[in-house]
Amino acid sequence: GPLLFLFQDWNRTWYTDNPDFTQCFQNTVLVWLPCFYLWICAPFYLVYLHTHDHGYICMTHLNKAKTAVGFLLWIICWSDVFYSFWERSHVSSPAPVRLVSPTLLGLTMLLAVMLIHYERMKGAQSSGVMLIYWLLALLCATVTFRSKVFQALEQVSTVCVWRYTTFYIYYALLLIALFLSSLTDQPPLFSREVKDSVRLPDESLFLPLMMMTGYRRPLEEKDLWSLNAEDCSHRVVPQLVKRWNTQCQKFKRSEEKMLYSSKRVPHSENPQRQAVEESEILILRPRKKNKEPSLLWALCLTFGPYFFISCIYKLIQDILMFVGPEILRLLIQFVNDSSAPSWQGYFYAALLFVCTSVQSLILQKYFHVCFVSGMRLRTAVIGAVYRKALVISSAARRTSTVGEIVNLMSVDAQRFMDLITYINMIWSAPLQVVLALYFLWQNLGPSVLAGVAVMVLMVPVNAVIAMKTKAYQVAQMKSKDNRIKLMNEMLNGIKVLKLYAWELAFKGKVSDIRESELRVLKKAAYLGAVSTFTWVCAPFLVALSTFAVYVLIDERNVLDAQKAFVSLALFNILRFPLNMLPMVISSMVQASVSLKRLRVFLSHEELQLDSVDHCSPLCSAQHSISVTDGAFTWSRTESPTLKRCVCVCVCSLVAVVGHVGSGKSSLLSALLGEMDKLEGSVTVKGSVAYVPQQAWIQNSSLKDNIIFGQERRQSWYQHVVEACALQPDLDILPAGDDTEIGEKGVNLSGGQKQRVSLARAVYCDRTVYLLDDPLSAVDAHVGKHIFDQVIGPQGLLKDKTRVLVTHGLSYLPQADLILVMMKGEISEVGSYQHLMATEGAFAEFLRTYAAVDKADNSGEECVVLPCSVAPCSVWSSSVCTASKQSTTADEKLSKKPKNPEVGKLTEADKASTGQVKLSVFWAYFKSIGVLLSCISLLLFLAHHLLSLFSNYWLSLWTDDPVVNGTQPNRLMRLGVYGAFGLSQGEHDRKNSCFCVAVFGYSLSMSIGGVLASRYLHQSMLYDVLRSPMSFFERTPSGNLVNRFAKEMDTIDTLIPSIIKMFLGSMFNVLGSCVIILIATPLVSIIIPFLGLLYFFVQRFYVASSRQLKRLESVSRSPIYTHFNETLLGTSVIRAFSEQERFIHESDQRVDHNQKAYYPSIVANRWLAIRLEFVGNCIVSFAALFAVVARQSLSPGIMGLSISYALQLTTSLTWLVRMSSDVETNIVAVEKVKEYSDTEKEAEWKHEPSTLSPGWPTNGCIEMRNFGLRYRQDLDLAIRNITISINGGEKVGIVGRTGAGKSSLTLGLFRIIEAAEGQIFIDGVDIAKLGLHELRSRITIIPQDPVLFSGSLRMNLDPFDSYTDEEVWRALEFSHLKTFVSSLPNKLNHDCSEGGENLSVGQRQLLCLARALLRKTRILVLDEATAAVDMETDNLIQSTIRSQFEDCTVLTIAHRLNTIMDYTRVLVLENGKMAEFDSPSNLISQRGAFHKMAKDSGLV
Repeated sequence: GPLLFLFQDWNRTWYTDNPDFTQCFQNTVLVWLPCFYLWICAPFYLVYLHTHDHGYICMTHLNKAKTAVGFLLWIICWSDVFYSFWERSHVSSPAPVRLVSPTLLGLTMLLAVMLIHYERMKGAQSSGVMLIYWLLALLCATVTFRSKVFQALEQVSTVCVWRYTTFYIYYALLLIALFLSSLTDQPPLFSREVKDSVRLPDESLFLPLMMMTGYRRPLEEKDLWSLNAEDCSHRVVPQLVKRWNTQCQKFKRSEEKMLYSSKRVPHSENPQRQAVEESEILILRPRKKNKEPSLLWALCLTFGPYFFISCIYKLIQDILMFVGPEILRLLIQFVNDSSAPSWQGYFYAALLFVCTSVQSLILQKYFHVCFVSGMRLRTAVIGAVYRKALVISSAARRTSTVGEIVNLMSVDAQRFMDLITYINMIWSAPLQVVLALYFLWQNLGPSVLAGVAVMVLMVPVNAVIAMKTKAYQVAQMKSKDNRIKLMNEMLNGIKVLKLYAWELAFKGKVSDIRESELRVLKKAAYLGAVSTFTWVCAPFLVALSTFAVYVLIDERNVLDAQKAFVSLALFNILRFPLNMLPMVISSMVQASVSLKRLRVFLSHEELQLDSVDHCSPLCSAQHSISVTDGAFTWSRTESPTLKRCVCVCVCSLVAVVGHVGSGKSSLLSALLGEMDKLEGSVTVKGSVAYVPQQAWIQNSSLKDNIIFGQERRQSWYQHVVEACALQPDLDILPAGDDTEIGEKGVNLSGGQKQRVSLARAVYCDRTVYLLDDPLSAVDAHVGKHIFDQVIGPQGLLKDKTRVLVTHGLSYLPQADLILVMMKGEISEVGSYQHLMATEGAFAEFLRTYAAVDKADNSGEECVVLPCSVAPCSVWSSSVCTASKQSTTADEKLSKKPKNPEVGKLTEADKASTGQVKLSVFWAYFKSIGVLLSCISLLLFLAHHLLSLFSNYWLSLWTDDPVVNGTQPNRLMRLGVYGAFGLSQGEHDRKNSCFCVAVFGYSLSMSIGGVLASRYLHQSMLYDVLRSPMSFFERTPSGNLVNRFAKEMDTIDTLIPSIIKMFLGSMFNVLGSCVIILIATPLVSIIIPFLGLLYFFVQRFYVASSRQLKRLESVSRSPIYTHFNETLLGTSVIRAFSEQERFIHESDQRVDHNQKAYYPSIVANRWLAIRLEFVGNCIVSFAALFAVVARQSLSPGIMGLSISYALQLTTSLTWLVRMSSDVETNIVAVEKVKEYSDTEKEAEWKHEPSTLSPGWPTNGCIEMRNFGLRYRQDLDLAIRNITISINGGEKVGIVGRTGAGKSSLTLGLFRIIEAAEGQIFIDGVDIAKLGLHELRSRITIIPQDPVLFSGSLRMNLDPFDSYTDEEVWRALEFSHLKTFVSSLPNKLNHDCSEGGENLSVGQRQLLCLARALLRKTRILVLDEATAAVDMETDNLIQSTIRSQFEDCTVLTIAHRLNTIMDYTRVLVLENGKMAEFDSPSNLISQRGAFHKMAKDSGLV
């Protein structure tokens, strides 16, 4: 066959000083090769272009030039064909090849021109396929070109002028075609991609520009390019969700088949028996291994096809890996053979460079595909978790806390992303091992089996380690979940912790969880050290055992340089898969844990979509809501908590009343579809708006909170704001309705939050309104205004159906229908008159409380006022009331232009810039311990020096002379070689050096990592808890949780291993350079130059890489913050059907994060290719100089030098990767240390304490000229307060919104420090006390009842300072004893996160129990009875009167009737004291208090 021409004349091609191919080979193989390539690729490429239509490119000069060159080439080919025909008829008959080759080439040129035009029509701006074709054609033509030049010089007579001329023109045109093919065409018109999204600019052009920018100045967000459309959430997430749903459907179908088995039951005589048998089958059948829907399969189907490309790249790269040792073998052979022509040496050196470069390019392409797959996987997982969180049922929601779900998004999604990069090693590592063993067998024969035996022995050891690691992994994740969950709750309830001085108790709880986590980490560290030890020693043991067996089985076996160093190069290749396998296995173990957690979460039960029918014809025209035979439960496993039948007429107002815990809120949840419907039907006609009992506020501007994604209608908006009594608040706010509201509305008072929540519902303009006690947190007069303007018969919602849960009895006469709830059932239904007439429980209930709540509806107009408490916020300072005296001030204020900047509250996580400071590294090493750090370094150095010496010794051994076919010193050489690593007898001391070094550095690094983790976490926790309240208002909890979750995870697991790998790579590089310099000193000319290039590339890259990592880290927090917020407001989002908008928002935040991550992937590849090029240059120069100096070089030293050089490329790449990883990950330490520099509160305790143990004994409070401000740049919120309160007095504090009522209590507890004046308690200046000494001696019942997950007892007494009897007594006085006694676990009853499994009223009573337990001489009530019904309010008030009879009580009053019997009342206005006297005196004085009492109907 024609290919035999290749072997036709070896003397001409190989064994000569001037090699050349035969004419026949040149005219066939070299012409046909590019042609075959294009004809094979064309069909696939045409299909690809057809399916990837990017639009249409107009004819450009570039296109015309490409076409012209193509046609000229075609003409040249055909002229050759015609010349052959002419030759045939005129001269002599040419060989058939002279016709076939130009014809084939001519047809191929036509195909090329056609492809160029088809690319243009399909919008392809550049083409890899064509570029490779022109390159291949040019390379093949170059060989012929050289041959023709030599032929023209040496054999002039044989030259054919026509063919020579056409060939040179052909060659020149190929050069032009290649150049044109490397240029990019203009962007296409009518591109779908352009319409879909901003098309990503060409990375190869854009990246260097971005990195230049990054080198000159720190990168900012605007420097990043937009994501590819196929990497965006809206493309990626639906694919996974669709596949996962298909899996779930399959599983459901197979489950149904399983349950409803078609297996017939044998007929039994006894019908009862038959029933029993059937039920047995239903129970027994599912006992089989229940198959779960496979999330793994869904992931494979979604990302498999794209990821499969990486497998092909990996396969090619694995095969190319073994070319290096083969060329090394040929080079050593060349050095040994002095008769070989010199050009062969240069040819080998060039071949080595080409092969390593191709290997580099393919490897980087492989990594790129892997990283992009990982990125898409993370996007998909986060999106799927978010979407699931919006539809998960209440029962399932209880099993996963916010912390756990956030961990699924942060830690588990990251685990997948990390694994994807290495997962191919699962098949690639065994393949590499098999190939390496094959070549080793070729080299050393059966002695390789000794090495294999060592490897096989290592496998079970590592299998055991992997199993153990998995167990530790699960335990660590569990501890981490608990820790993050607790941290989340602490941050949510931080104000309560500070008011009760509970920080230390909770710090202890977190530290306990952290200690158990660190115990597991420490065990994993020991295991890791053992694992590293076995794998670092493995390659050495394999080499030693193989060489030992090889030289000992037959003394004729000579270990020469070729055998030893080719084997060593192969052993070095072996080292990587053997090192990687355990890593990949442990990564897979971690990922399988994460996969299971994700699958469990994604398989959770969802809310029944059909539980509420929104357009049922069954519901008659006049009924807007109807519930028929309904039975509802919060969890399928529990008995129904609600049973009822009810119909509500269109446009009616329905009031729902009942005691605390009677099921009022549950009724609304059932109408929203939030509860599981066990039986019956629920129909709600039209769209729904919902106002929850505890207002859910988003972290955005006040305007956005009200508009809630609807279109902006200015007049309607204004109307709503006024009706909800928000206008006075807007006038107070620093930036009006553009003011940013902090997370969970931290800078709004309870009443303001509730009114914003109501305004949102009203603005959205729905058909049915479900209002869960929206009037509880507002003052009576504001409540009356809102009822009249919004909810009542004349309000904005008069044409809507309204279901109002309320404790306010004065509104009931205006309701069309009243539902009375008792124990989850509707006990009475009817109008107010009807229920009063029936003389049932309702009438009795009303008579008891009507006296206290009777409203005075005299025709006098009620002044509209905003609500209750001054917010602990940025704008509590400049405040005004709507009373007549201050209207002028009000007008002035509203006219003042608002500045949106003033309204900013939360500080976004900022990306620090520039190099990571050395102080950060120093802080980390200090937290490890300086001594331990130095010991680790020394052990590392010792290990690498021993390793170098052993290989140097091997090169000396291979250069030993061969006497009579054997090496006389081989046993001595073997003994010493073994002694460097592992041997018995007299060398035991050296043996222990090597092993101890490896084991020691592994252990010291891992233990150091754990010590650093402990220290950094403890100091951050302490720093955060010592921060003042203002810090928590400014800092989004997502940032703080991110620090405790992601950054701590980096410090726990990543940093120690990265530092270990960095040091390993660094010593490898230095070692390789030393050996190469010893072998070929000429390289010293090149190394400094390449070293500089390397250093520049590395600095140039790290500047951008580090900043990209910071930007990525900063854009990660908002994902979790938004997610956290969503989880708290799922019921509101669902009620308003705003899921799509929130999903879109979440997707945008994820894309924003990936936008910073994607350039860092590309930058990594950019760097790696350039670095590997530097490495490949070093390898080639080492080979080249070895060829130059082959006369003076021993084969042993040359073999050693090149086998080290072959490793250098990998080590260099790893070194830069690791150095940038060290820099980018050490940022975690920087972020954790960040909070040590923020402002702190005063000391918690003064040592020694000057206070007497029983202080305060009387409870006298004296304020002298007291004033405080919220921020340095704001005015005083309260000023000139001078009052004296005697021990045992009961004082009420009243005032309009922002009058400074809450500010006063915050000043008393020193949550905000005094700006002027002093407060004395029993004669002691509180500013001189430690904060805990003060806060633990006075008690508050706060406005929002906050509980933490844990037992009831822990919530009452976290320090365990009281006996069970005392706790029960406190519960009895707070009217909870019967409730707690009825619980299965009594005091150990588990409260869920935020106390969600108790009603708000019960939570409020628990806060009362806390106060009763502490029983201090001073008690502060901060609107404590806002969320409870009249009956419970009365219970609380009577308890306070009886139990705190001899204590000083300060009450921020909400319902004025509660303070009418107090000793004195303090009235605040604009932060100043307006009146201070007994209630009766104040009423008789007819001042501000009299007006308020009149508004509330008390006079």
